[in-house]
Amino acid sequence: MVSMKEKLGRAVVGIAGLGGLGSNVALALARTNVGKLIIADFDKVGESNLNRQQYFVDQLGRGKVEAMTENLRRINPNVKIEGHQLKLTADNVPKIFGDADVIAECFDKAEEKQMIVETVLSKMPDVIVVSASGLAGYGNSNAIQTRQVSKRFILVGDGKSGIDSVKILTAARVGIAACHQANAIIEVLMDGV
Repeated sequence: MVSMKEKLGRAVVGIAGLGGLGSNVALALARTNVGKLIIADFDKVGESNLNRQQYFVDQLGRGKVEAMTENLRRINPNVKIEGHQLKLTADNVPKIFGDADVIAECFDKAEEKQMIVETVLSKMPDVIVVSASGLAGYGNSNAIQTRQVSKRFILVGDGKSGIDSVKILTAARVGIAACHQANAIIEVLMDGV
């Protein structure tokens, strides 16, 4: 029988976007000893990111992939990290995340969220995607729920609040949603769908 440690150690998780969701998902999974993380983002660490993303002041201006790799190695030097500092598209997602068992969709914009979910579901038949939508701002933590939409699609969020409908993005609410995502990923890795 395969132990929990072995299952997690063999797992490969892709993280699409390293902002408020992705940086928190990555840290949670590294602390859980997931064997390999494939991380991808095109952006650099900016001052406005520091209120909810897992970066430090001395990392301002650096690529998020480089900065996150450094942070993850400090947390768990044994986790394998494959980093891609680039913009994800429907064309490159299958290649970049081809080894992943599960992909965490961690984008800000609705059209990018839709692109990654549709790409994974249509072009990567053995991969599960865990997406997040409706989690911006602050407020009722219990409104954030995890739903199994289909066999290969899990959605986290409150189904209401969007990034354009709030005046502030907070670490607390984004962190709650990111931990929902990480927990759903761990559940899939341990128990299947």
